[in-house]
Amino acid sequence: MTQRSFVVGVGMTKFEKPGSRPGWDYPDIGREAATNALTDAGIPYQDVEHAFLAYCYGDSTSGQRALYEVGLSGIPMVNVNNNCATGSSALYLANQYVRAGLAECVLALGFEKMERGSLREHWSDRVAPTGRHTDAMAARRGLTQAPLAAQLFGNAGREYMERYGVSRETIAKIAEKNHRHSVHNPYAQFRKEYSLAEILASPTVHDPLTKLQCCPTSDGGAAAVVASESFVESHGLWGRAVEIVGQALTTDTGSTFDGSDAGLVGYHMTRSAAQAVYEQAGVGPEGVQVIELHDCFSTNELITYEALGLCPAGGAGDLIAEGAVDYGGTWVVNPSGGLISKGHPLGATGLAQCAELCWQLRGEAEARQVAGATAALQHNLGIGGAAVVTMYRTPAR
Repeated sequence: MTQRSFVVGVGMTKFEKPGSRPGWDYPDIGREAATNALTDAGIPYQDVEHAFLAYCYGDSTSGQRALYEVGLSGIPMVNVNNNCATGSSALYLANQYVRAGLAECVLALGFEKMERGSLREHWSDRVAPTGRHTDAMAARRGLTQAPLAAQLFGNAGREYMERYGVSRETIAKIAEKNHRHSVHNPYAQFRKEYSLAEILASPTVHDPLTKLQCCPTSDGGAAAVVASESFVESHGLWGRAVEIVGQALTTDTGSTFDGSDAGLVGYHMTRSAAQAVYEQAGVGPEGVQVIELHDCFSTNELITYEALGLCPAGGAGDLIAEGAVDYGGTWVVNPSGGLISKGHPLGATGLAQCAELCWQLRGEAEARQVAGATAALQHNLGIGGAAVVTMYRTPAR
């Protein structure tokens, strides 16, 4: 019999432009994020029985080096790397340990110290892990000089435009919404509101994507403490606890390479994970009020509406036009500002999403607060690949 699991503490650093805080190295980032989460939970580090440490850029035991700044307790630590889904993959493992009864209190910590500029492969003497995806894209659309990620996600947007008649202006409205939301997030890398005209007029990266529709690289960290029901009860943490009522991690299947651009950027992984989560939770997307999803590019938010079941095939443009994904609509999507504005330190992103949703469900999101939020959905994606979908709710005792 599986146990119930709860997030009892969350914390993060402000996300920053790489190198903008001199001397701020990954151990400092990890210490700050982990300490904030433990402080939020109101528990000492000694209560943590296991840790999953998430990062993409760093050497083999960078996770230990970061968490050693918090304490030297000898607990098991495992380093996790699942591309852009790394943070939520660490959260997934922490949740599995608690639900299986292997630990009562587990820390998931994600951090990243990144290079400026677009993501690139660092190992030129071996096959690229996303090589199959890139080759399939090139066979369909060719290659340009644009960053590969922008090409992959931009082409998925082109496909949606071609199939359903969605305009560039409609897609750009996603970035307008998320930049506007970030103004109220003190942890966001960018906190500037842009008009639709400014977003469309910014330099083109890969049509239909302009610069203001693409996430930046970032330095930063985030963490979550996951605990069992008995731990919550014995430590008096019901006032902090947010229950994980469904979670799934999926990877690529043959459908990824079914000939669609959306498949190459995780549409099928996301849909499969979401369906599993809705079955576990016993409720679909209609039961949630707030969503943090992986808007690495505005086009990915567009296709993810459909993959998560927020709309039928071809209906994403209507959601945007009707205001269904903004304050006052059916859902508020990316109240944090999303990856586009908040930033995207790869190992921290999934855990920062978790932090935002926990704050929302506790009523602690201040100017970003979604009124009446009792259930929330999280989507985190990595090409090559992994998708993690998680549903949270305020707990019933």
